[in-house]
Amino acid sequence: MPELPEVETVRRTLEPLLKGRAITEARVLHPSVVRGPEVHEFSSLLPEKKVIALERRGKYLLWSLSEGYTLIWHLGMTGRLLWVERPEGALEPHTHVIITFSNGGQVRFVDVRRFGRCYLGHTEEVLREVGVKDLGVEPLSPEFTVERLAQMTRSTKRRIKEVLMDQHCIAGLGNIYSDEALFQAGLHPLRPASSLSEEEIERLHRAIRGVLEAGISHGGTSFRDYVNGLGQRGNHQDYLAVYGKKGEPCPRCGKAIETLKVGGRTSYFCSRCQV
Repeated sequence: MPELPEVETVRRTLEPLLKGRAITEARVLHPSVVRGPEVHEFSSLLPEKKVIALERRGKYLLWSLSEGYTLIWHLGMTGRLLWVERPEGALEPHTHVIITFSNGGQVRFVDVRRFGRCYLGHTEEVLREVGVKDLGVEPLSPEFTVERLAQMTRSTKRRIKEVLMDQHCIAGLGNIYSDEALFQAGLHPLRPASSLSEEEIERLHRAIRGVLEAGISHGGTSFRDYVNGLGQRGNHQDYLAVYGKKGEPCPRCGKAIETLKVGGRTSYFCSRCQV
C-alpha cells in the first residue's frame, strides 16, 4: 500500500499540472470506487470546479476545489492517479474514474484490486466523514517532536511497531517505513513501546524522519503497482535496508534478515542489531 512518501510524490507530480485548472467532465466507470456522494451527483458536481491546491494528510490525497469543496483520494493497495496529456486510444485496463480538465488533459484513477476510493463534499463535512480530522500527527511536521513521540509510548501496553502503524498516532507510516525506521533506530518491532528509553525515543524520532525524507527524495518505493502521477516508478526499493529482504544479510552485521507477524503484518528485522 502506498505510504506517506508515495502519496506525497503523487501530490508533487500532479499539483503543477492541475493547480488552477477547471474540471470539465467527470466519468465514473466503476461506481464502487466513489464512496460519496452518489455517482450521478459526483459527476454533476465536479464540472466547473477549479483545483485550488493539492494537499496530503497521512495516506490521503486532498484536492482543494473552488466553491468550498474537497475531493479526497485513498489509493488503497494498487491505486494509481495518472495524468494523461493527450487522451487517445483505448483506456488502460482497470480504469475506474476519468476527470477531464479545461486544457484537454485527464487524470485517470486506475486500480487493479479496487480497494482505492474517493470522496467529494464540502470541505469540513467530507474531512469529518472520511476521518481525516481524526488522523495523528504528520511525522514531517514541526508538531512531531521527540516529546510528542514519547507521549505516545509512555502509557500503552502495545508493541512499538503497532504504535508506529496506528494512523491515529502517526499519520502516513505503514509497513515499509515502520520496519525501516525501527532498523535504523536499532529497535525490535516487538519491544513494548513503554520500555523505550529517552535515548531510544530520540533515535526513533530521527529514524522516522530520515526514512520518510529518503523515500520522498527517491520518488517512493515501487515493488509492483506504485507509480507517481506521471506513471514513473520510484527508486527507493533500491535503498531499503531490511524490508522485503528476508534471508539476505543485514547491511550492518551480516546476519540473515528475519520476519515475524505484528498486527497481522509481516515485519522484517535483524535480531542481532534490533533489541
